[in-house]
Amino acid sequence: MKPLGIGGAWTHTPVVHGDRRGAFLEAFRADGLPRRFDVAQVNCSVSGRGVLRGIHFADVPPGQAKYVMCVSGAVLDVVVDLRVGSPTFGRWETVLLDDEERTATLVAEGLGHGFIALTDRATVMYLCSTPYAPAREHGVHPLDPALGIAWPDGLEPVLSEKDAAAPTLAEALSAGLLPSYRRCEEFYKGAMA
Repeated sequence: MKPLGIGGAWTHTPVVHGDRRGAFLEAFRADGLPRRFDVAQVNCSVSGRGVLRGIHFADVPPGQAKYVMCVSGAVLDVVVDLRVGSPTFGRWETVLLDDEERTATLVAEGLGHGFIALTDRATVMYLCSTPYAPAREHGVHPLDPALGIAWPDGLEPVLSEKDAAAPTLAEALSAGLLPSYRRCEEFYKGAMA
């Protein structure tokens, strides 16, 4: 796995074995991860071009780590450091996930995650370390100018009502919604075993 510039985020591009029949790859392999990852839930979202999902995160502990892959089409995947006190707080990185390279993103607890569909239809699968728990789930507005995420030109973002109503980074910080970097680091120590 290749680390991103935000601690707690990695990418993995598998070897794709192709022949006249098609292709085969190992999309997920737990023993190849830089940390323990227990799969508690698998989500699948199908999105049309321009659909923007996120930026989502969960309270830590227990948080929710995600292993994200695009099985059909293409998305621009985004990881945002929302951990208060982190040296990279507020920073974001993008990764192209598509059905050709088959790159996946591993996102640790406390980091924000989202994506925008680049193709007419994009199917994203993500393995989650904990089940969905609405009371612990939060979001930051993906179009917040203070974040300045470079979403692709030429796409009109389509957001859910929930994501469109999400607070800005400053509002989430002021409301005490964002996770603590120190608390996340303590939590990660158990996940590295």
